[in-house]
Amino acid sequence: MNKVLVTGSSGFIGRELVKQLLQFGKTVVAHSRSHVIEQCQNAHIELMPDSSWMPALDNVDTVIHCAARVHQMDETEEEAQRAYDIVNVQATLSLAEQAVKMGVKRFVFVSSIKVNGEWNAPDVAFQHDDLPHPIDEYGKSKLSAEEQLKNLCLDSDMELVIIRPPLVYGPGVKANFYSLLRVIDKGIPLPFGCIKTTRSLVFVKNLVDLILVVCTHSRAPGQTFMVSDDDDVTVSGLFRAVAKHMNRPTRLIPVPQELLKLMLTLIGKKAVAQRLCLPLQVNISHTKSLLNWTPPYSFSEGLKETVDCYLEHKG
Repeated sequence: MNKVLVTGSSGFIGRELVKQLLQFGKTVVAHSRSHVIEQCQNAHIELMPDSSWMPALDNVDTVIHCAARVHQMDETEEEAQRAYDIVNVQATLSLAEQAVKMGVKRFVFVSSIKVNGEWNAPDVAFQHDDLPHPIDEYGKSKLSAEEQLKNLCLDSDMELVIIRPPLVYGPGVKANFYSLLRVIDKGIPLPFGCIKTTRSLVFVKNLVDLILVVCTHSRAPGQTFMVSDDDDVTVSGLFRAVAKHMNRPTRLIPVPQELLKLMLTLIGKKAVAQRLCLPLQVNISHTKSLLNWTPPYSFSEGLKETVDCYLEHKG
């Protein structure tokens, strides 16, 4: 691996990935819509089916596809479904087809655990060879992209590797995890004291470490890899761990889990209730054994870096 195209290079995962690639002395083509990333060849390309990637793919041997369309709050379900298909499926396949034409050797696709589903039975973690069962349109679009990439690579010399991360956290995290940090920092009481369901998370540096491994590992092509910190945490345990790292009091009200699910469902937050009250665990034994890989950072180390960054930069 000498020259790498990273899509979504200005995003949460992409930033850390580009940083580490540069530290290893790789030539990086950093794709984004408008950001300029120092020490990289910058490629400002819209992720659309008719976009031309040929100039950005010149002499590239590895593509790491991190960019994706995620849910926007102000769109309907039908609008979201169409946008996911255009960006996450059609545009992804177009990029891969052009990569084949340009002689790219390996295509690493950052998919999502949502391909497997939104939750699993207690103590029955998702595995790499489970039958896919995506629930929402985002997960369905990721599965469709996986399937079409597999078909493409079967008929070409380009190797495909798929990674399905669960919730990714780390310094500079946004969205729901950032909201969690803010709520705990403000000392707002939360009704989550009775939630004992377990979740798999992945620290962004652990995910990036795995991405770098599969870019060159001889046993990676053709495989789908699950990834996590290999140190699952209960929802209430996560809140307590964040509060401890922040040196804040833990203010969790012990509302019975079934009552909490009912309350959230009644106010139109059924999806939130499912994420909080249903387990989502990932089995990474296949990843560890096939690649001889273990996450280099523990959950505690990753959470400390995340909280420290939040406290340093909070407004």
